[in-house]
Amino acid sequence: MEPSVPERVELPPAFEDVLINDLVELIADMLERLMSHNDRIPLQPESLTRFHSRSAPGISILDYLKRIVRFTKVEKTCLLITLHYIDQICARVPLFTLSSLTCHRFIIAAVTVSSKGLCDVFCNNALYAKVGGISVGELNTLEREFLRMIEWTITCTRDLLQEYYINLVRTHSTSKYIIARAHSSEGSSSSGSSDFDMETLPSRSPSLNEPSAILVEPVAPNADSSRRPTIEQNMAFAALQHQNQEPES
Repeated sequence: MEPSVPERVELPPAFEDVLINDLVELIADMLERLMSHNDRIPLQPESLTRFHSRSAPGISILDYLKRIVRFTKVEKTCLLITLHYIDQICARVPLFTLSSLTCHRFIIAAVTVSSKGLCDVFCNNALYAKVGGISVGELNTLEREFLRMIEWTITCTRDLLQEYYINLVRTHSTSKYIIARAHSSEGSSSSGSSDFDMETLPSRSPSLNEPSAILVEPVAPNADSSRRPTIEQNMAFAALQHQNQEPES
């Protein structure tokens, strides 16, 4: 008996028209693959950030994103721009990695910042914190750190978001998604997005020794990227190692 072929799901050419549940699955698939790669990179004291948790949360990224969508009604642009934030921070702060220890806190901070900066209506930090499973004080700290790391650049072009969307579809791990072809009667009035050649998009294949990003834009690296770990980072790293070495009761 021949193995069953997964049914192909056609998605609209423009990211604005995609169902948010499909977008969530696309983003979660990409983030899970990034985390799987980056979790194999040994953790160093100087790479610790405020986004690191002592252990990986028990909720998957897919379910975490679904929870955020359900309770905050986050807009699609705010979800998609999270990928841009990842690339920008990884370029500016080479020691930062999106892993199972950082991804959840990063996402809730990114949604908080992007919703406030891009949307007319957004939630307060008390709700974002409750949905994200952290305290309000912790979210406030993460929000400030996040803005510092992206240098307060919370927007990007529509074309760049479209590029992320196409790349998500093209590189999905199951290849079940495809971009529907635009009807010829529509012409080329949609800024050429529907005629995007998916095979021409860059696909980054990082080595096992470097953190993985998505579609990195050229950004001047930080001059102090090779700095020594701070006292706070050393203490946090020691606490993390101590917790991981404790026998389970």
